[in-house]
Amino acid sequence: MSFDKPKCNCGVFGVTGSQNASVITYYGLHALQHRGQEAAGIVSIHKNEKGKNVFALHKNLGLVSEVFSDGSLFEKKLIGDSAIGHNRYSTTGAADSIKNIQPFVVNYRMGNLSIAHNGNLTNAKELREQLVKEGAIFQTTSDTEVILHLIARSKLENQIDQIKEAFRQIKGAYSIVILTDDKLIGVRDKNGFRPLCIGKLNGSYIITSETCALDINAAKYVRDVEPGEMVVIEKSSDGLQLKSFNISEEEIQIKHCVFEYIYFSRPDSRIFGSNVDKLRRKLGKTLAEKHPVKDPDGEKVIVISVPDSSNTAALGYQTQLTKMGIPSRLEIGLIRSHYIGRTFILPGQKQREIGVRIKFNTVKGVLENNTVVLVDDSIVRGTTSRQLVRLLKEANPKSIHIRISSPPIVSPCYYGMDFPSKEELIAYKYKSNIEEIRKYLEVDSLSYLTIDEMLEAMIDHKPEHFCTACFSGNYPVPVSMGISKEAYED
Repeated sequence: MSFDKPKCNCGVFGVTGSQNASVITYYGLHALQHRGQEAAGIVSIHKNEKGKNVFALHKNLGLVSEVFSDGSLFEKKLIGDSAIGHNRYSTTGAADSIKNIQPFVVNYRMGNLSIAHNGNLTNAKELREQLVKEGAIFQTTSDTEVILHLIARSKLENQIDQIKEAFRQIKGAYSIVILTDDKLIGVRDKNGFRPLCIGKLNGSYIITSETCALDINAAKYVRDVEPGEMVVIEKSSDGLQLKSFNISEEEIQIKHCVFEYIYFSRPDSRIFGSNVDKLRRKLGKTLAEKHPVKDPDGEKVIVISVPDSSNTAALGYQTQLTKMGIPSRLEIGLIRSHYIGRTFILPGQKQREIGVRIKFNTVKGVLENNTVVLVDDSIVRGTTSRQLVRLLKEANPKSIHIRISSPPIVSPCYYGMDFPSKEELIAYKYKSNIEEIRKYLEVDSLSYLTIDEMLEAMIDHKPEHFCTACFSGNYPVPVSMGISKEAYED
């Protein structure tokens, strides 16, 4: 059931040098569950009785805890000192989604190879068509498989050179972990759209999407994989050795996805060199500075969030109102159910009406007869926001004001987020006319951050280092016309 939020497309995790590699990966994927909730998979490597490397794979639809509910998997199948894992959001039908679940595993002339990908290749369509013309047979509809074909078809004799050659042909967003017979590899695109970091744990190395996946394993954050960098971790006489390679032949142009700070990443993670919590609070404070709400009678304004993603921004908003001398109080006005699971689906209108009530309930004593400010991180279609407003009105507040800690979303993303079509975006539909959107949402006032205000809140970063395509329509990397929805799967 969709609740009108963009979907991030996947979290990746890899570890080498630990006898508990698959268990560490399992916990890492748990911490990254917010990045993909449709499917999960883990690949581990071990040697059989004949000394031959074996790649063991287990993947399925569902949450991490559902896919790996059989604990014996880690003792009998997913054994070895290296593993990679993947959480996935899918956008295609369930009928053919099993084959698209990552990690993917292949065996080619240089040995075994497994890959897990977060992002979206913007030239996948052209590359795929060319590979098919040359005789390649694709097993999935995922753009990630293009990378495997490029590596396997390389005529170079060194595996690292093959991988570098493959990545120099692809464009777009990718934060990737690769497992070979003797190496753990992390690769990040030259723009650094998606996060990817390196950690250490008792002599082992970890490469993963967010630092929260290090924290759950009590691992130490070392550094980020830099934009345009490939890190290779392999055994040496002195233990594990990390080597760095430049995969980009073009100038590095940093374009971090600003939505990672607004919504996607966990607030306890450190990405792009900053703590998510710190910048999310700053977004809320900037929102209060530029778009404050006062009670007409001088009473305290009640600030509430749409749990859980806007909790931190709401805290920043209320803190700044107080500093500005505006009486306010941060309250829990909406209770979110965390136990809806895979609820049955009601058809048509009834589903839309009941959807928000299944997920949220109001705290009437907090809202009644008060000026209420609802802080949220974004509005996509607007359908859920309007249903939330109607739910809040049943608690008889004095007035309802919505404040959004990002600008209006007017364009789809082609770098690893799944938005609906442009025509379904409420800001595009109303041509960013805030007053018309306000009327649709049935609230007393509505304000968004502007693009400049949002970038102003990105302290410790240069404004030009962020991709704002979903807000501005300005795409830093050209996008293939006719790009398929399947490409969003990674």
